[in-house]
Amino acid sequence: MSWFESFILGLVQGLTEFLPISSSAHLRLTAAFAGWEDPGAAFTAITQIGTEAAVLIYFRKDIVRIISAWFRSLTNKAMRSDHDAQMGWLVIVGSIPIGVLGVTLKDQIEGPFRDLRLIATTLIVMGIVLGIADRLAARDEIGGRHRVVRERKTLKDLGVKDGLIYGVCQAMALIPGVSRSGATISGGLLMGYTRESAARYSFLLAIPAVLASGVFELKDAGEGHVSWGPTIFATFIAFAVGYAVIAWFMKFITTKSFMPFVIYRVLLGILLIVLVGMGVLSPHAGEAAG
Repeated sequence: MSWFESFILGLVQGLTEFLPISSSAHLRLTAAFAGWEDPGAAFTAITQIGTEAAVLIYFRKDIVRIISAWFRSLTNKAMRSDHDAQMGWLVIVGSIPIGVLGVTLKDQIEGPFRDLRLIATTLIVMGIVLGIADRLAARDEIGGRHRVVRERKTLKDLGVKDGLIYGVCQAMALIPGVSRSGATISGGLLMGYTRESAARYSFLLAIPAVLASGVFELKDAGEGHVSWGPTIFATFIAFAVGYAVIAWFMKFITTKSFMPFVIYRVLLGILLIVLVGMGVLSPHAGEAAG
């Protein structure tokens, strides 16, 4: 991997990680369209450490508060009813599905799941799911956020059942094209949460899974055509760009719908199917031989 490739891929990772359009799919597609080798699941997981560092900084007050309350609740029974302490447990519970499936399906994640036909399908299907969820959320409002017809849930209403459902939704993102934020936000909207609450919990829930995945894949960073230097460089690019994107996205969703992302996902998926169907692009484009 050249330094130019790592710069572009780091930029793509930072731009797409927090948007409901799938960063792993875009890294895969960028390499395929450019005629580069697929950066692979290990490169994706490691560069996600950069974007998660952006989450840690952006939500630092929330994270410090949650961790502090959670640790205190271990020895102080009175603290166990505290919302922040409960959030700590809910993030742990919600991380179980992706942890179990991530280890179980490791070979599929690094192989068959990166087929461009599967990515095209998940882009379209999950785009439609996000669109339905978004319309249901919009139906509870008239004329914007200040004229609420039906009260939607916030993170104070989050319990173990919803936390596990969020976790299962996040685990679906092991398939490129699904999108971690897209799946968890869709799940949250379908369960009746506000856009802001669904997005906030989505980002907090991703922290343990992404950091664990990145650390687990560190051993593979220097294998094949992906080397340490470009990977670290891409991770720093992803961090810088990712922080700007998350700040913009959290403001965007308070007043806007997800429909632009829905349309983009569906059109990209259709384009991909057409290109593969016409033989312009191989479903395994960029994959390393052997």
